[in-house]
Formats: sequence, C-alpha cells, structure tokens
Amino acid sequence: MELIQVKGNTWVAEGMELIPLYKLDGGRCVLLDSGLEEEREELEQALLAAGLTPVGVLCSHAHVDHCGNNGYFQRKYGAKIALTALEAGMCASLLTLKCYFLTLSPGLVERESACMIHTPDVLLPPEDGPFSFCGAEFQILHTPGHSVGHICTVTPDNVCYTADALLSPELLGAKLPYSLSVQAAMDSREKLRGLDCQAYIMAHRGVCAPEEIGWLIDGNQALFRRRAEEIAALVRQPMTASQISQAACVRYRLLTRHPRRALRFERNVRFFIEYLADRGELEAQCQQGVVYYRRPEQ
Repeated sequence: MELIQVKGNTWVAEGMELIPLYKLDGGRCVLLDSGLEEEREELEQALLAAGLTPVGVLCSHAHVDHCGNNGYFQRKYGAKIALTALEAGMCASLLTLKCYFLTLSPGLVERESACMIHTPDVLLPPEDGPFSFCGAEFQILHTPGHSVGHICTVTPDNVCYTADALLSPELLGAKLPYSLSVQAAMDSREKLRGLDCQAYIMAHRGVCAPEEIGWLIDGNQALFRRRAEEIAALVRQPMTASQISQAACVRYRLLTRHPRRALRFERNVRFFIEYLADRGELEAQCQQGVVYYRRPEQ
C-alpha cells in the first residue's frame, strides 16, 4: 500500500480504496477512516514504513470498508475513534449492524463483520462546523444519505474527503450504486457545491481538483436518476420487490450464483424502489398479504 501526498500534510494510503490521513508532528497521524479488515496489515505496514503512528481515526461512516480497523487501532495504539452518534450506534452490537446489512442474517453478519463492533471515544457534534481532534482543526460537513450519519471532512490543508458521498469519475457507470436514501444522498451532494476546497478525495477511488467538482456532482446526480428511471421502466406489470430485483439483475447482468451477493443486490434495488415510491413514480398495492409495485399509468 503506497502513501501519496495530496496537499501539505494531507495524504492518502492507496489500497482497494483511498484512506486519507493527516500528518501531525512527532510522527503521529489522524486517519480519515481505517479501511477493510483484510487490508489491515498492508495499511499498518505502510504507516510504519513512513514513521507514522495513528493516534486518531476521524471516521466518515460505519460501513465495513471504512471502519473495519477502528477497534484494532483503538486497542493496539490507543487511537481515539470519532464517529457521529448515529454511526456509533450502528457499531454497538451485531443486531445494530444488521440494520446496515438489512437483508443478511444475524449469523452471517457476525461471520463477515464482527470487526466493526467497537465503542468510539468521541462523538462528533451534530452540526456542521469546526472540530478539534488530536490537536488539529478539521471541518465537518454532515452528508447523510449513503448512510444515516455520513460525514465529509475538510483537513487543515483545505482538502475535502468526501468518503462515499461522491463516486469518482471511474465509477459513474456503477450498475447499482448504494444509498440508504437516494433522495437524502442527492441533497447531501448538493451541499458539496458550497465548499471551496483545494482538492476532493473520494474513497472509491479518486482525487479531483476544484474545477472538476461541479461536473462530478452533476455526474453523480445523473447516475442515480438514470438508474431510478431504468428500474422504474422494468415494472411493466405489478411486481414484488424481489421480482423487480431479479429484473434489474438481468438488466445489469448481475447474474451471481452467490446468495450473499444477490441479497446485497436486492437491498440496493429496494432503495431505488423506495425512492420511486416516495416520488409517486411507483405505487404499492397489496394482494393476499404481498406488496406489489406498479407504475401509476398501469
């Protein structure tokens, strides 16, 4: 895993995702997220090779690829973990984690993601604004939608880590992008237009310049609207959510034979169905205890 400088003391560890960090004095650093459990050794070795000790994790949200090593760094290095109260609640137990995974069984959640369970040392303030952490002054921007308490963080170098609020240009063709609330995520992306940062880091995976951010926000909004329209078009007759999910998997050639992956696809499709239902583009009806969705004109 390579460390790459973005600006000043703001760097990224380049692995399966970009993990930003801010260098403090005395060989200390604050991680903005801690990455996947399976990348722990690579991340730790990269930090050690650079002479860095993690003293804090200012975590964007409680998803397995962003907080998988929070507890480990907390235990081994005494690193302080900061999360929003909403995201901290997700990491409290296996049962609260199931609220994130939604379609997976408690046993499967335990086998795959028990590493996420930990208690943060610091709860982030519920409003946007400055936040002092480990001796450095960051700016916090609350951007819910991708998850319930997702944040973006601006480092003292005026570099914004957008985490999963924005997809990078390479991912603007994503087949089933994930958002807990499509509408809330779209509203949060619009908040990013008001920033005047020197660079923007996306977790998956890219760094863009200030002049590119407007175009990238537009591209993200268009992607989610396009996928919603495409999923709505699949509903040619009253269909259950599972039937719509099956049609979407055929449409996007997500023809997995692994139940765990299929359950995640169905979860992602359901969030688009909810978005369409809230907008009145799909209507729910009930037949013999089963909910079907149809387009209003059908």
